[in-house]
Amino acid sequence: MQTISVEQLKARLDAGETIHLLDVREPFEHENFNIGGVLLPLAKIMRLDTEAVDDWKEEEVICYCRSGNRSGQACLMLQSAGFANVKNLTGGMNAWTDTFGG
Repeated sequence: MQTISVEQLKARLDAGETIHLLDVREPFEHENFNIGGVLLPLAKIMRLDTEAVDDWKEEEVICYCRSGNRSGQACLMLQSAGFANVKNLTGGMNAWTDTFGG
């Protein structure tokens, strides 16, 4: 599984890149703090209910959660569902807020 650090992701966002961010946390976590990702909880991905992001299958998708564990699972499931280029945000939102604040 490919990974990306919070520093690498922030540099790309700051450079204005269009990036497909996928937040696999629960809705209350997303409402509390997010970095602009599309919310698709891991439970939906586990059921292969990915219709909301199926048009991203051939593009880079960066998954994130609180710590990187759920997003790692999501990456594996998305790969098995035919997504060609998924990356896990190492450390998730914990690493983001530790590095950049929240």
